[in-house]
Amino acid sequence: VDGMWKVGMSEEVGKALQAVVDRVNQAAARRPKTLPAVPPRLVAVSKTKPPDMVIEAYRKGHRNFGENYVNELVDKASNPQILESCPEIEWHFIGHLQKNNVNKLLGVPNLFMVETVDSVKLADKVNSSWQRLRTASTQTLKVMVQINTSGEESKHGLPPGETVTTVKHIISKCSALHFSGLMTIGRYGYDLADGPNPDFQALLSWRQEVCASLQLPLEDVELSMGMSTDFEHAIEVGSTNVRVGSTIFGNRDYPNTPTPSPEKKSKVPTEEG
Repeated sequence: VDGMWKVGMSEEVGKALQAVVDRVNQAAARRPKTLPAVPPRLVAVSKTKPPDMVIEAYRKGHRNFGENYVNELVDKASNPQILESCPEIEWHFIGHLQKNNVNKLLGVPNLFMVETVDSVKLADKVNSSWQRLRTASTQTLKVMVQINTSGEESKHGLPPGETVTTVKHIISKCSALHFSGLMTIGRYGYDLADGPNPDFQALLSWRQEVCASLQLPLEDVELSMGMSTDFEHAIEVGSTNVRVGSTIFGNRDYPNTPTPSPEKKSKVPTEEG
């Protein structure tokens, strides 16, 4: 039975992944020519999903994967099957990072990017930890600065007004880090019938501000925004990095949580979709 399930599952993951890749490429083709022509990166969010599914997507050519929880990322990235089958995997950390978990996170094999640096103190901690842990051969660690564009207290991220000073600090004082761009989650369930998502527009304008203040080319500052429900719109307005989970891997099964009744929409968004 297990073998049958695996074949069925891998076909599903492969098909779903290809469908999302096609949608990403079509959305990129609709971008206005005034935006930097950066091909968007699709981060497949494998939170709560078994290593088998990651390996399947990898076999289909996918390389960028994201996780929200440090312990889950450590376990998955260190999984012997994944290490053996996915030598070129690129892991993105997209969850809230506490200072006491930094060393554990930075020990992850094939860690590619930390998308959720949301304070100068956290940047300093990640910088000193990476300086200590990295070997001579490793490059600087790519980081993004997470901004709380929606102003919701439930969301992590830097207050937008601190964006420029925080980016400047990373560029000038954190020599082990490479500032890659800005990231936001944005409010959940925004209706595009009301016009472009204001949280994405806010991230675009903060990028303008950062680039103008620090003399950086726009195309050197990525924008990580957009999840399962809105990644096409995000790409059309300029996202270079979208975080898509359930549309690729199917809905998440959270252990030991009661199933909500259908009329109650209790999906609480986190750093991906």
